[in-house]
Amino acid sequence: MNEVPSRSIRTVETVNAEVRVPPSKSYTNRALIVASLADGITILSNTSCSDDSLYLIKALQQFGIAITHQDNLIQVEGTSGNFNAPHEEVYVGNAGTAMRFLATFACLAKGETTLTGDEAMQKRPIKDLLDALTMAGIKSKSNNGCPPITIYGGNFKGGLISLSANISSQFVSSILLSAPYAKYPVTLTIKNKLSSTPYVDMSLHVMRSFGAEVEVIEPYTSYYISNTERYIAEPFHIEADASALTYFAAAAAITGGKVSVNDVSLDSLQGDIRFLNVLKEMGCKITKHENIVEIQGTGLRGIEVNMNDIPDCVPTLAVVAAYAEGETTISNVAHLQYKESNRLKALAAQLCKLGAKVKVLEDGLLIRPQPLHGATIETYNDHRIAMSFAIAGLKVPGVEILNPMCVSKSFPNFWDEFKKLEESCK
Repeated sequence: MNEVPSRSIRTVETVNAEVRVPPSKSYTNRALIVASLADGITILSNTSCSDDSLYLIKALQQFGIAITHQDNLIQVEGTSGNFNAPHEEVYVGNAGTAMRFLATFACLAKGETTLTGDEAMQKRPIKDLLDALTMAGIKSKSNNGCPPITIYGGNFKGGLISLSANISSQFVSSILLSAPYAKYPVTLTIKNKLSSTPYVDMSLHVMRSFGAEVEVIEPYTSYYISNTERYIAEPFHIEADASALTYFAAAAAITGGKVSVNDVSLDSLQGDIRFLNVLKEMGCKITKHENIVEIQGTGLRGIEVNMNDIPDCVPTLAVVAAYAEGETTISNVAHLQYKESNRLKALAAQLCKLGAKVKVLEDGLLIRPQPLHGATIETYNDHRIAMSFAIAGLKVPGVEILNPMCVSKSFPNFWDEFKKLEESCK
């Protein structure tokens, strides 16, 4: 990847563009774990080429999983749950799903696995997941509850597991995805309120698509996973990434323009599709055509909104809110401080650079719109900060995005699609 120090954003009067968003990295990464455990050869189609997915593929290959990757097709030769720990440590950059999903996956491997990442990853807590795995018979060690972590695998007993998941729903998905291969059936109990619940629904969808038997005892609180109904290889098609859609929807919202996005389903289990409902509440018009969603921006009004289920949309909403009439309160997203950056502080700092008034709340943000001006945006190597503030530059001259290529974490061709907005007209 070529290093580009910054990118200037070109303003437009309004946008009128048709764009295409990438495949879902969240679905791709879940399917990669399941296909690696399955009996048989799985073909995954329309897969993500994001950095996060590429890190996970390389990591799984270190476990001896035979994976071939060409364009948007991935072939995975499943192991039926029988594989060995890697000979060398596994590096996953700042890919949160890879680190967390592999933590439980490594419990099934014979031998000792060390998982590590970049400097930011080594500050992201994983202790709650490791504590839960201890209840399932797994010994591990970490750096004060953060990566690097070492998993001593081959003895994943399963049984009763209690998990604290207020930091990340990925802890829940990690255990769920590998649970069918435990020595005993798994009963997973979540001790506190679960955030980002749609991502757990996505995990269950992938598991059941490959034949796993999961009983929801109480939604988002308690699950029973059989260890006799294991994964069988099946072709699996990855749908478009609803998270990526949000940036283009936001462009229509703040410019009063129109954006059409191809190959997106409003019926998706991806929680971020609900961002369109948030924009509708703020005043936008959302129209569904066959296989196309159209977003029309109109006068925006501030709102009060609980974003606990769709926290990845908070950066996009925060930027949109800076252009609304009246203040916006975003609540119930305290766990955003544990993402690629401390997103609450990062959003507040960069919005204030643009001229908005922002208050960091205990669990969210209060945004009071003010006349905005250009600024150089620090992205903290956080893909969602970069993409969200790129949208801000469509309306305000002089916005410069530092480290723009950090978008490759989830959306490698973001700037190609974004250029369609910059070059669009009424």
